[in-house]
Amino acid sequence: MGKKVKGNRVQVILECTEHKESGMPGTSRYITTKNRKNTTERLELKKYNPVLKRMTVHKEIK
Repeated sequence: MGKKVKGNRVQVILECTEHKESGMPGTSRYITTKNRKNTTERLELKKYNPVLKRMTVHKEIK
């Protein structure tokens, strides 16, 4: 079971954009939280992709 989220904080899933384009099997995804009130647009962070073995851009999905 996950943690209960209070107030404006919501859980978001970040997915690697470069991994999707490369055609390799699998995906690189991270789960994090963001404050909906302060960050209304979708998150876009640089995170480590273990399959590609380098830092890549991960964008919020869903």
